[in-house]
Amino acid sequence: MEEREGEVRWDGLCSRDAATRAAALDNIGQAVLRRSETIAPVAAVPPTRAADGLLVPAARDGLSEVLARLLMLSKRCPFPDVREKSEAILSGVQELGIRIPRPLGHGPSRFIPEKETIQVGNEDAMMHTLFADSFATLGRLDNVTLVMVFHPQYLESFLKTQHYLLQMDGPLPLHYRHYIGIMAAARHQCSYLVNLHVNDFLHVGGDPKWLNGLENAPQKLQNLGELNKMLAHRPWLITKEHIEQLLKTEENSWSLAELIHAVVLLTHYHSLASFTFGCGISPEIDCEGGHTFRPPSVSNYCICDITNGYHGVDEIHASPTGSIPSTESVCEVEALMEKMKQLQECRDEEEASQEEMATRFEREKRESMFVCSSEDEESAPTRDVSRHFEDTSYGYKDFSRHGMHVPTFRAQDYSWEDHGYSLVNRLYPDVGQLLDEKFHIAYNLTYNTMAMHKDVDTSMLRRAIWNYIHCMFGIRYDDYDYGEINQLLDRSFKVYIKTVVCTPEKTTKRMYDSFWRQFEHSEKVHVNLLLVEARMQAELLYALRAITRYMT
Repeated sequence: MEEREGEVRWDGLCSRDAATRAAALDNIGQAVLRRSETIAPVAAVPPTRAADGLLVPAARDGLSEVLARLLMLSKRCPFPDVREKSEAILSGVQELGIRIPRPLGHGPSRFIPEKETIQVGNEDAMMHTLFADSFATLGRLDNVTLVMVFHPQYLESFLKTQHYLLQMDGPLPLHYRHYIGIMAAARHQCSYLVNLHVNDFLHVGGDPKWLNGLENAPQKLQNLGELNKMLAHRPWLITKEHIEQLLKTEENSWSLAELIHAVVLLTHYHSLASFTFGCGISPEIDCEGGHTFRPPSVSNYCICDITNGYHGVDEIHASPTGSIPSTESVCEVEALMEKMKQLQECRDEEEASQEEMATRFEREKRESMFVCSSEDEESAPTRDVSRHFEDTSYGYKDFSRHGMHVPTFRAQDYSWEDHGYSLVNRLYPDVGQLLDEKFHIAYNLTYNTMAMHKDVDTSMLRRAIWNYIHCMFGIRYDDYDYGEINQLLDRSFKVYIKTVVCTPEKTTKRMYDSFWRQFEHSEKVHVNLLLVEARMQAELLYALRAITRYMT
């Protein structure tokens, strides 16, 4: 960023030392003032009218990007001194007659009303530490973090893992890591993540030419394209031959350690794309679609907002979740709790035979193929990011479509705990441990609540969600009765799960609103954490099993 914004340097703002931040803010203020004064005379002449009758904003010398970043800092920085000074700098620019940006949309999520999310500046001490750590590491407090912080224990583990993958010592150079993140996010057309990593890629010295398309990146990264698309959409097709191709391509070959690093990054960003769409994450304030230089219209709602994905206050806040409980939705919670109780009693009384358990798994796997949403619904508008990957027609396909049969992956034969964990830890030290901790936190996380009920054991429900996702990927646990899934997960919930996990770019607010209507938003975010980790583990199991087979 620094290079493109001339003398404006942002690094000092990430310091935990107030004096260092103050000095950086003074420098930024002076640099912005100098640029603004060169433009101010232009802005001061009789107003030039654009076709829509609005003042044309000044956008010379990269000032727009600088002002957008200051807007982001004024709203999203965990340090109050930075928020206040950024706001003061923007006010000074406005006083010179230059239009300043304003945020579009309401808060970090299009699905969750802003008043129900944590407001920066109102967080408790534990959350403030997490926010400060995230800001110091990334130079921003992103919207993913502001939604994940509903669950601080998980967020801490997530940030630690992501920091290790992107910034700590490891087999791959820094710019490769961000480029792989771009490749992975682009498979799901996740322009939110692509935007963030394009900026990070350039910041660590990545070649801008690579951003014109995968064919402009080194052959070594191009060779990763096939594995990327299979992991994202059909991981059950990965074989040891695919691994061998990557490891034995002479001068463009990958080492085993590099490949493990790449596989973990790909699965991390595929699943993070699921979270981004599943929770309706809004564009960052300083990114495309997150701000506008247009003044608010009289009704506070103008056509430019629609094109940026903001559809007005009514649409964003008209969510059944958190509204006055309807009799129907209260009954939905009571019915689910009653089913959990009955299933527990059945478990205690009798256990199905192994044959019956296997039959129930195959039935659930087969039925999961017919769970699909109506695809004519409008999902969030996304910028075309297809240039970052090849074969845009390649997407999710169910197992047995067109007569193809994929053998069931028995978790007893190859599991994360017994096989994957040790392989990752051996080739990329400490990462196996970090991933293991993150999987366990997501799987075991509970506050013993269900909507308005307290002291509830939710383990049966959490296990059903996790195992349903693995079932969609063909992964079977011999000791689980798959008959429980149909009892606990209704159709609208299954549609949401399958969409977020398999085709996240098709997720809509209507899908989010239609499942668990009386549950808290924090509980729906918790569901998304289960989806993220179960999906990531499923992809990893297929890739790691293929690597193990190659090695033996």
